[in-house]
Amino acid sequence: MTTPFLWHNGQIKPWTEATVHVSTHALHYGSSVFEGERVYATPQGPAYFRLADHTRRLFESARVYEIEVGYSEDEINAACMEVIRANRMGSAYVRPIVFRGAGGLGVLAKPGAPVDVAIMAMEWGAYLGDAREQGADVCVSSWQRPAPNTVPSWAKAGGNYLSSQLIGLEARRGGYAEGIALGHNGLLSEGAGENVFVVKNGKLLTPPTSAGILAGITRDTVMTLAEDLGIKVEERDLPREALYTADEVFMTGTAAEITPVRSVDRKPVGTGRPGPITRALQDAFFGLFDGRTDDRWGWLAPVHVQAAEQVAA
Repeated sequence: MTTPFLWHNGQIKPWTEATVHVSTHALHYGSSVFEGERVYATPQGPAYFRLADHTRRLFESARVYEIEVGYSEDEINAACMEVIRANRMGSAYVRPIVFRGAGGLGVLAKPGAPVDVAIMAMEWGAYLGDAREQGADVCVSSWQRPAPNTVPSWAKAGGNYLSSQLIGLEARRGGYAEGIALGHNGLLSEGAGENVFVVKNGKLLTPPTSAGILAGITRDTVMTLAEDLGIKVEERDLPREALYTADEVFMTGTAAEITPVRSVDRKPVGTGRPGPITRALQDAFFGLFDGRTDDRWGWLAPVHVQAAEQVAA
């Protein structure tokens, strides 16, 4: 999952030359914030999906942890474009990350300690394999998401994903593709790396942003597309059994995109196959990248590579 080049602290450099010291603060204390972004191959060439929104959230996450990025949002957006051009990629998964560097081994980094910024781009297909077409088998995890005012769930921070690892490891041991966590109150929260949607009687239901979830950009996209298709959307608290009695369930995220769920705790969801509302939303979402769905929201940001540099996705 490597490419020839990445962007590190202001310049394009070979992948193998972007290194950090073992005393890096983020390695010991999880003091990093990051984003996951996708570049899609479109008829007009490679284009980022909601790049500005991802970069804005990166800076918001950094603000929560008082990490000075050292670059403007425009500079990070330009660097994201640059790394795609340098690697001559037609499509990609892109990972910008901002982290506290080598600055002492105390819980608080020393004043003036360095902050590193890197942007990686790599080939990455469907996150959960063929589940995008066939549906994923998931479980409800025994691990809960942190309570409010403990770890800020709205910040996309590296340390938050220790919780996700526990959820994912438990799911894998049980033979599942993914795990879904409950919140501190026993109500639905989110997957290890995805937001969760339930379809019931033609309505789209999803836990609110107060349920210990990351306010996903793909989640917001799906809600916007659903309303555009005339599908009612409701953010509300949902009990665990909502998964067992749903007509359809699917998960969303930059990596997962829109992934149907065919069973929860080995109980079939609906007919056990991706349902019509899930399929309609998938069609609208992926239609943004092949031209079937008009990008009326300005979500696509073309990379503007020269024709000779464009490659197949």
